[in-house]
Amino acid sequence: MSKRRDIFIGIAAIVVIAVAAAIWFVPGSGERAPDVTFTTLDGEEIRLSDRAGKPTLITFWATTCATCVQEMPYLKAMYEELGPRGLEIIGVAMDYDPIRDVERLVDARELNYRITHDSDGEIASAFGGVRLTPTTFLIGPRGDIVQRRLGLIDMERLHERVSGMLPAES
Repeated sequence: MSKRRDIFIGIAAIVVIAVAAAIWFVPGSGERAPDVTFTTLDGEEIRLSDRAGKPTLITFWATTCATCVQEMPYLKAMYEELGPRGLEIIGVAMDYDPIRDVERLVDARELNYRITHDSDGEIASAFGGVRLTPTTFLIGPRGDIVQRRLGLIDMERLHERVSGMLPAES
């Protein structure tokens, strides 16, 4: 009987883990994005609620995260193409990253989108206690979380989704 119970507990644990993981990989629930203010490395302040009517991609990253660094060229290209049409991309460097390392990586990668250092962890906390990177949130024009992703982004699908939220090119 103990072996059956162990198998049952193992299966139940797998189901719980799968459901919890699925929450991170499916489209957002339409919940409202927190109204946070980002202060970029350049000192610019961006209040998320001021972005009403335009999509915003928020990506939490770390200098030691290989997947995060792998995504950066794609995010740069997306911002170069879709930024003029209204897309904002905000990279949030995690609080455990030393600011000098963040600045060095931003310079080395020549990032063209906005970067903030979440030095006190308040932004990560506002987004549900983000600790793993990369974690990405797509905020729709109405201010709701329309997509959240833990791990590598499918850039083609993201590009398609964001393009659908933006005005047509003139």
